[in-house]
Amino acid sequence: MRLILTNCNVIDCVDPDPKAQATVVIEDGRILDVRDAGPPANTSDDRVIDLEGSYLLPGLWDVHIHPQHPNPAGTTVAQLTAAFGQNLQRGLVEAGITAVRSGGAGHFMDVAWRRAFEGPGPAGPRVFACGNFLTTTGGHFLTSGHARECDGPYGYAEAIRDQMKHDVDHIKLNLSGGIMGPRWDRHTESFLLPEEIETAFALCRQRNFPVMAHATNPEAVKMAIKLGAHSVEHAYITDEDCITDFVSSGAWYVPTLSISQLSPNLATSEHEKAYAARKQLAPDLVVRADAAAEEHRRSFQAALSAGVKMALGSDISPMRDSALLELGLWVKCGATPWQALTAATKNAAEMCGVGPELGTVEPGKLADLIVVAGNPLADIENLRKLQLVLKEGRVVADHRG
Repeated sequence: MRLILTNCNVIDCVDPDPKAQATVVIEDGRILDVRDAGPPANTSDDRVIDLEGSYLLPGLWDVHIHPQHPNPAGTTVAQLTAAFGQNLQRGLVEAGITAVRSGGAGHFMDVAWRRAFEGPGPAGPRVFACGNFLTTTGGHFLTSGHARECDGPYGYAEAIRDQMKHDVDHIKLNLSGGIMGPRWDRHTESFLLPEEIETAFALCRQRNFPVMAHATNPEAVKMAIKLGAHSVEHAYITDEDCITDFVSSGAWYVPTLSISQLSPNLATSEHEKAYAARKQLAPDLVVRADAAAEEHRRSFQAALSAGVKMALGSDISPMRDSALLELGLWVKCGATPWQALTAATKNAAEMCGVGPELGTVEPGKLADLIVVAGNPLADIENLRKLQLVLKEGRVVADHRG
């Protein structure tokens, strides 16, 4: 049976001009045809949905996520795993996030949900998993429950091999501190010794595992790129050499603007203010985020102007808010809606190694799609007007009333 979506404006994330009054034909989970005209002759087995002028585009991606934290004392691993799965499912059906990349999840919860959401099982986003993120003793984000502390070259080698044994897709290395943490966990400081970082990257290269590098200052960013990081996360502080290295190496940049731009003092839109109020950041963390915000914006803008390869990741929860808030911040900080949208679709799929299969609306690709009532290229907030979510050609959420 074919699914025929007709009378829609298609934003394929290849051409910035929408295809008006188009039809998308789906068969066996893949896009069979994208037509500029009306639907083809249909058979009695076909299902035809008239989208009445709505906008059809690829499903959204968030390529830097974690399970929610902090968690109440006494929460079991089973409860954490269940909550993570529910969070992922709500992101899919309520915000149209059809794929995510994990930046760290304790107990290999991300691996478990990747397997659960594969194929025709329960409706959830595609998951690219990394298990624990690896950091030093006294390293970054230890209170999250997702960290594994390592020391010395062989400590890192053992931890990386163990991650691989547990069937992860990539290795997450925290090379430096962060904005959100205790006073000894600072984004201006790097953590690994040269022999530790060189061993970690060498082993990942040997086994052909991409490195997702948490790097927040120029020293860490340049070292990550030099050693072959597939992606650099955050880069709150950069210099001209960092931007040059990004461009020459082809490394991906995931800026996670939400970490520095969503404090109560910086939130401007209705949705930003609501999120900041719910988050209730501790006063010292508000100060740190506010102090880092302008430099982070400048790093983002420099990368954008230089043509650095960039994909959209939020580093916040819950999933029903994460990518939508991050998309808004991209535009607020200087990106066009087109740049933000392609970062959350085409670029994200390419960064995760599945560009030939996902991320755009083109014949032959898997039909992970969303439909929204308004044009997100006119106003990125129109992505919140979600009507339909499809995963592999199957309607998994229908909000048309």
